[in-house]
Amino acid sequence: MMTLRQFSAEPSTIPTITSWYLADLSKAQGKQELYTHQSSQKLKILREHALIESAVSSNRIEGVNIDQSRINTLKRGQ
Repeated sequence: MMTLRQFSAEPSTIPTITSWYLADLSKAQGKQELYTHQSSQKLKILREHALIESAVSSNRIEGVNIDQSRINTLKRGQ
């Protein structure tokens, strides 16, 4: 109940050190979002490579061989 009273009251001044901590937290959150975005891109690339390798392996099991240069072209996306 005491917490609600504190929130409903007029905000007091924020100490300087607290504002510095809040700024640091904001920077860290931005870096975390950047890392999360980069991780999803890396996972997408790994998923595509796994799909290509799976298709190559399936073809190899069925007796169909593909040139390594063609496989590398697929992996690079050219």
